[in-house]
Order: sequence, then structure tokens, then C-alpha cells
Amino acid sequence: MKTFAERRSIRKYSQRPVPGELIESLAAGASRAATMGNMQLYSLVVTTDLDMKSRLADAHHRQPMVVEAPAVLTFCADFNRFARWCECRDAVPGYGNFVSFFNAATDTLLFAQAFCTLAEENGLGTCVIGTTVDNPGDIIGILGLPRLVFPVLTVALGYPDEHPEQTDRLPVEGIIHHDRYKDYSAGDIDRIYAAKEALPESRYFVELNGTDNLAQVFTRFRFTEADNIAMSEKMTAALKKQGF
Repeated sequence: MKTFAERRSIRKYSQRPVPGELIESLAAGASRAATMGNMQLYSLVVTTDLDMKSRLADAHHRQPMVVEAPAVLTFCADFNRFARWCECRDAVPGYGNFVSFFNAATDTLLFAQAFCTLAEENGLGTCVIGTTVDNPGDIIGILGLPRLVFPVLTVALGYPDEHPEQTDRLPVEGIIHHDRYKDYSAGDIDRIYAAKEALPESRYFVELNGTDNLAQVFTRFRFTEADNIAMSEKMTAALKKQGF
């Protein structure tokens, strides 16, 4: 059994299908994750049909693993189910607001991380697909998500067909604050990011993009302000359409 310290993102999968009963078992185990008010404000859409995966791939910039992975998991913040329960019990739900979305999204991410950890312990590979935030409206349409349901995270799932190197992580001293948040000095930043900046792949990206340093690669090319604003506008519109 793998430990969490061994985890890595898997982008290449064997064509061995993931049994539906295994996915259900993992979901049952992951449902023990912490949840706001014991409401379990999430749903999981499991996509295995090739045509449906291809449609989802369009919303994820045609990333190959969306089609090639045996299963694509869309973890959704879901206040629809709880609101329907309230309505069926003569209780008036009031969850069409941002704080309700925030609570449901938090629930969803806790459930998703638990699911992925359990999946990897059972020999499966996973990869979080970060483009869910790019086109939430398209994903909503493809999956038929009703009001008060919103896609938060997409994960490729399958049996690994590769064993890639683990990616780097910041030292723990750069993450932990004691008693109060201590802002970072320039010296702190130099020390915390020294190993990341020294990696051969980091130096390669700096040279490839003609920048002075790795931070400029992120701000000028990978996660630009213009792109973030555009995605924020699409997400805000999708949230409004879904009733949040």
C-alpha cells in the first residue's frame, strides 16, 4: 500500500477499467471526511463513456488524459440535494448565496482529497485537472448540473501506466506560521524558493520564455492577470446562473 508521502500525479493510464463498485467503495470511505453541519454538500459525477469524455475534453482544452483515463471524476459543490430535502419536509431553504457556495465548495474539496488518497492507497492513479475553473459553464451544460450545483474539481482516474518523478514542494518552514501570520521578508522568500528556482526544469522554463526568473514565467505566461480576470468573469456568471 502506498503512503501519502509517495503520491504523484499520473497522466498516463492503462486501459484496464476501474470497477464501478470500487469507485462506490472509495466514495463511501471518502464520505467520512469532515463536512459542514454534517450536510455533505457535494456530489460526484463519474464519466466513463467515451463520447461524454470527449465532450468534457472540449471544456478542458483537449487534454489527452480526459479522454484516455478510464474514468473522469467531476466533484461538484451541491446544495440542490439538501435544498430539495428541505422542500420535501416543509422547510424553506435559503442557500442561493455565496457563503453557501463557499461551504459546499469546502465540503467538496475535503471529500475529493479523501477520495484521491483512498484511490491511490488502492493502487489507482489520479491527476487533478486544473481547467475546471476555465469553463465551468460548459461543464455545467455537458453534465446537466441543476441549480445550486457547481463543478469545483475534475480528476482523472485509472490504473497507472507510468511512474513519474515527484514534483517539488516548498519547505515546511515556508508554510507554517506560529500563533500569528508572519509576513515574508525578501530574505525569507529567497530561502523558501531557492530550491525551486535551482531546479533544472525551472532554469529551462526561464530560458525558454526569455525571462529573468521563474516568477516572471508565472506572471507573464502561465497565470496572467488578464487570464485570471477573464476566468473570474466567466465563473461569476456561471455561479449566478446556478443560483449562487
